[in-house]
Amino acid sequence: MRNKKKKPMAEINVVPYIDVMLVLLVVFMITAPLLMQGVKVELPKTPAEPFDANEDEPLIVSVKADGSFYLNLGGEQEEAKPLPAIQEAVSKVLGQKPDTPVLVWGDVSVPYGEVVKAMTSLQAAGAPSVGLVTEPES
Repeated sequence: MRNKKKKPMAEINVVPYIDVMLVLLVVFMITAPLLMQGVKVELPKTPAEPFDANEDEPLIVSVKADGSFYLNLGGEQEEAKPLPAIQEAVSKVLGQKPDTPVLVWGDVSVPYGEVVKAMTSLQAAGAPSVGLVTEPES
């Protein structure tokens, strides 16, 4: 009986990996709804295709129905800002990260001229292209 060698066990215990995976799943389920922050606007519905998101977080300028402008940058995201202040902030960010996508969230009832003002101001700040965000049709 002493001559019998014990074979090495080649099994991997996957239970700890499953536990870690489930904890991460719960964390991501809780944090995912918090990632989309910004001003609540009613986006127009269109049959447009979604764009491929870059790794950079986009700069989002929101235009509410009353024509006020908001920028998702810094701690004062819920505070209306004048367009020149938004243009200056976007210009600084694009100076540091020129590949940052710039998007406009325009409320469905906002006048077209207000959205165009925001887009021209963002292009003057150095944004090579400005995207418009819409909701997909149901």
